[in-house]
Amino acid sequence: MGSHSVLALIALIAIGGATRVMEAGLACPDWPLCYGSFLPFNHMNLRVFLEWFHRLDAFLVGILILFKFILSIIWKNEIPNWLPKTYSLLLFLVIVQGSFGALTVINLLDSYTVTGHLLIAFLLLIITISINQNLEKDEIEEPLIGWRLLLFVPLLLTLIQSFIGVRLSSTWSAHICLSFNKQCLILNTHKLFAFPITFSVLLIIATALYKRSLLTENWKYLSALIFLLFSQIVLGVLSLKTNLNEPIFIIGHQLNASLFIAILTTLIFRNPFTKKGINHSLNSQMVGINS
Repeated sequence: MGSHSVLALIALIAIGGATRVMEAGLACPDWPLCYGSFLPFNHMNLRVFLEWFHRLDAFLVGILILFKFILSIIWKNEIPNWLPKTYSLLLFLVIVQGSFGALTVINLLDSYTVTGHLLIAFLLLIITISINQNLEKDEIEEPLIGWRLLLFVPLLLTLIQSFIGVRLSSTWSAHICLSFNKQCLILNTHKLFAFPITFSVLLIIATALYKRSLLTENWKYLSALIFLLFSQIVLGVLSLKTNLNEPIFIIGHQLNASLFIAILTTLIFRNPFTKKGINHSLNSQMVGINS
């Protein structure tokens, strides 16, 4: 059920990005219903569908988290002590997220409200992945604080870049910059953030290559990280080359960012070594000592 929550949250972020790109944020003028109805057949078009489906997905994610919270209370004596507390935090964030969704409509797509709405969605995604990884950890674990700090740097930078990206789209700064060469500070800052993120990811790969056991145990995630990094750069360049007129590139850019954050979070919270990997590492060290 944990992986379903992660997929549902990534889908929610992607649909939210599509809703913003297609300028459908106000397609339903009221909240929480749409044109006073749960299913507005009489007003249904692409934009109304996107906003309606985004709300429906958010509602289902909220119900799923509420269900998990209730189960964690019922089974609190049989699960780790931290789990009910973490689910209570998730439930609180869902309520805040719903409030931001309402404010997005009430405040007519205020830029800071839209930005807060996305960042809380990312926070929900990060916490959900951390729960899944902590529940799946083997008993044996190497802390590797330095490794986790290396991974935290691009995660933090990506969240900041996402914040800038939403500000860029919700204030129309990108269109103004590309059309009139004015108000380009936000766009230039967004582009510049690609450099430290790329450098930090390459440093992670170099560290894994240096400590081969990290590469052996995490190569699938690290390969995905490299692929997502470069595809994100390509999608960003294509979005600018087409003057932000191709929604598929912008939506893909948003989805890619979500997957990038998900992979980084997984690497941070997962046990970087399986029991087999730790035993192999210890055996190698013993062979080195004996020789």
